[in-house]
Amino acid sequence: MADFLTSQQLTRRTSAAVDAAVGAGRGLGLTVTDATVLHDLFSVVVHLAPSPVVARVPTVLPPCTDLDSLTRRQQTELDVTRWLADRGTPVIPPSPLVPREPVQRDGFSMTFWQFVEEDRNKEPDYAANSESVADLHAAMRAYPGRLAFLSAAEPRFVEESLALLAERPDLIGPGDLDRARREWQVLEPLVRSRAVFEEAFPGIDLQPVHGDCPPVNIFSGVDGDLYSDFELVTLGPVEWDLAALGPDSESAYNRGARRNGMRPLDEDVLGFVNAVGMLRVIACLALAPQLPPLAEYVKPSIDRWRTMPFAGGVAG
Repeated sequence: MADFLTSQQLTRRTSAAVDAAVGAGRGLGLTVTDATVLHDLFSVVVHLAPSPVVARVPTVLPPCTDLDSLTRRQQTELDVTRWLADRGTPVIPPSPLVPREPVQRDGFSMTFWQFVEEDRNKEPDYAANSESVADLHAAMRAYPGRLAFLSAAEPRFVEESLALLAERPDLIGPGDLDRARREWQVLEPLVRSRAVFEEAFPGIDLQPVHGDCPPVNIFSGVDGDLYSDFELVTLGPVEWDLAALGPDSESAYNRGARRNGMRPLDEDVLGFVNAVGMLRVIACLALAPQLPPLAEYVKPSIDRWRTMPFAGGVAG
């Protein structure tokens, strides 16, 4: 049974990630004299000052994620955001000062982004953000690159995490784990197979989507809002990007969809993505030893999951 990392171990991990980012940046020809950590949760995000470059270094990863698979995912993110930026979509773009590809160093794999100054006085407006996600979906529809179907659901991560949690009654009780496993038996075939999904939800179009709750991943820059964090970009139904956000966000998205001439959200598909999203939250409990605050952070979501229909109402 893995122990929870101590505060000293967490500090050492952050320092190691910063050192790797600084070393990689300098190796790419950047001037770095005052590296500043901007964010430290699942990734360490470092401004490589005075260069206008930000390195994002994932540090909390499932056991099933190796550096090569992480690098492939990061390259897809870079490709998609560069394509969007080139077409005028407001995204945080990859840095033009270094090659647009991930860099591995000291056991980490990292990407480099253009530094954007944050408007720290602006409070997030999640309704407005949700409405604007329809604009993002309209922009992403024409992306020509190949994307895997619902890779953002991370089925291997969910499956392995549920197995690991059988040994962690300190993180989840047996009753909750039993329900999660039974729900996964119903939902997994629809996550893993496009054909099974399309049979269950006929007429639901699939397209490139952000993959990781874009209404909460809109960055408030001093010159305007920017879409960010496309780490889980995937092919899927647009509903995936609104999973678990609730009726107000769904209504706001539908306003944006009408404005863009797109279909409204489908209630049955919302039930499906909400259920899968909740199982991903439960799977994240397996990462709590790497990130101790996570167990408390996801507790409200798990409390809400207990009140939801089994498997989102999807028939098994």
